[in-house]
Amino acid sequence: MGFVDLLDQIGGFGRFQWLHVTLISLPGLLMASQNLLNNFVAGMPAHHCTPSANHSIPYQYNHSATMVTERQLLRVFIPLDASGTSLDKCRRYVTPQWHQLLMNLTAPPADLTSAVETEACLDGWTFDQSEFDSTIVTEWDLVCSLRPLKQMSQTIYMGGVLTGAIIFGGLADRFGRKVILCWAYLQLAVLGSCTALSPSYAIFCTLRFLSGMSVSGIILNSVSLKVEWIPTSSRTLVGTLSSFFFTFGQMILAGLGFWLRDWRKLQVAVCLPYFLFSIYSWWLTESARWLVLNRRSEEALKCIQQVARINGKKDVNITLEVLHSHMNKEIVASKSSYSAYDLLRTGGMRRISVCLVAVWFSTSFAYYGLAMDLQKFGVNVYLMQIIFGAVDIPAKLLALLMLTYLGRRVTQATCLFLSALVIFINIFVPTDMQTLRTTLACLGKGFTSSSFTCVYLYTGELYPTVIRQTGMGFVSTMARIGSMAAPAVLILDEVIPALPSIVYGGAAVIAGVFACFLPETRDIPLPDTIEDVEDRWPGNLQPKKEQDQAEEIPMKVGVVSEGGVVSKEEIALKEMKEGESAGLNAL
Repeated sequence: MGFVDLLDQIGGFGRFQWLHVTLISLPGLLMASQNLLNNFVAGMPAHHCTPSANHSIPYQYNHSATMVTERQLLRVFIPLDASGTSLDKCRRYVTPQWHQLLMNLTAPPADLTSAVETEACLDGWTFDQSEFDSTIVTEWDLVCSLRPLKQMSQTIYMGGVLTGAIIFGGLADRFGRKVILCWAYLQLAVLGSCTALSPSYAIFCTLRFLSGMSVSGIILNSVSLKVEWIPTSSRTLVGTLSSFFFTFGQMILAGLGFWLRDWRKLQVAVCLPYFLFSIYSWWLTESARWLVLNRRSEEALKCIQQVARINGKKDVNITLEVLHSHMNKEIVASKSSYSAYDLLRTGGMRRISVCLVAVWFSTSFAYYGLAMDLQKFGVNVYLMQIIFGAVDIPAKLLALLMLTYLGRRVTQATCLFLSALVIFINIFVPTDMQTLRTTLACLGKGFTSSSFTCVYLYTGELYPTVIRQTGMGFVSTMARIGSMAAPAVLILDEVIPALPSIVYGGAAVIAGVFACFLPETRDIPLPDTIEDVEDRWPGNLQPKKEQDQAEEIPMKVGVVSEGGVVSKEEIALKEMKEGESAGLNAL
């Protein structure tokens, strides 16, 4: 008997679970805003050098100046870029080229001013305000030579998420899921709101880094706090439905961005609600599994009795003896201390951790490679954000069906392979077929989103309770490295235009192969100790139940002598099984 049986006695998935999951999932509506905020806060509007103010139109050109458009007038001060169709973003003429006014009144010949001396934008830049009123790009002139700083701000934020995954994973296993979750909410509320007051780019990046740390604390502890109160049969449904909060959050971000259009106001709008989340999270129920395994059984008993009352099971009599009898093995195991080394120490844990590292890295790598540069699609950035959010709805419904009927392993591998296929197909689509390229990008983003939905649930089911948060933090670290690397890979298109897509798709293929070596967890109770993991999945892909059935085969087909000596057939079958197990453990 285990904790899952105890959950069934106190109502299974009842009123408490619905309320508990909903309250923890609500902040997810604004979690997408944190990860994708750079699309709007660091949006780069069309821009050009600001013309020098010290000039006057010569008399002979006065009449011509009244007959040209504003853009044609700008041609007097700013040369065309290399394409010959747009104004140069980083250079201007040293002296105005007034003869351009006469050329604009007729069909202009080739640019006769290509050899005219130019200079940098000494008076700053003029930005188009049709999409954004203000961004960090317009405020601190992150263009031309400073353009890499735009992507660097996102990389720094993801560095904070990476650091938070390392720190908060271990802290939650030591101090509890609820306490760390409350702190993470408060940290994001305070530091995120203060980010809007940043007087400089350096302070902005520092506060975004610290905000990223708190985002990791929220994500990791939300997943564990939900999973550890949910019966086995409900985990798939809850995991998928919870991910829809993130999906709708992407569309909320587009709406807020379109409404506010000022990066400081948008920053406050997506962070201020976390004060409310921090306040009500104090009334959330701590994980009873964690309380028991940390020698706080009396508190765990009170939590369980409270859950039973909320679920209408007032007649259920749960005592400390009953609780301990359900978790005796886990209590004994909890007397040992665990570290990240335990994720790799044993064969089963090592195989799980190595495979999950590949899956998390590649999923995050491909996801943020597609989702973090919406302006490249040539579509209104707010509309593109809504489309990218909406495509997650059918993708996650498909993931829900696959997780329910096909299992975790098949779903994870299929989503990764399909995302790679779509990315590779997009390489061969001509650049002038922008609608088709955008459609394929949306499909790729949908499959990577489904992969994220699966891997969050899958990881929580694979790692045991005693080290679940440490494991989540470990693999999430790899995901953050992937999200930090994704923007940098986009630079490779200057070498070969198709190279970023090849890298993103190749990583997804490799991760899909690794996913095939993960054990299946559908309809299997959560493991509580490392020994549970090794008993169920010691070195092959089958759960322990299937292994036991396989182990009975020698007893049925083998021949045992009167002296109890096992036949040659039984020994041969045993050696074959051990050989298969050793091969997978080596992986």
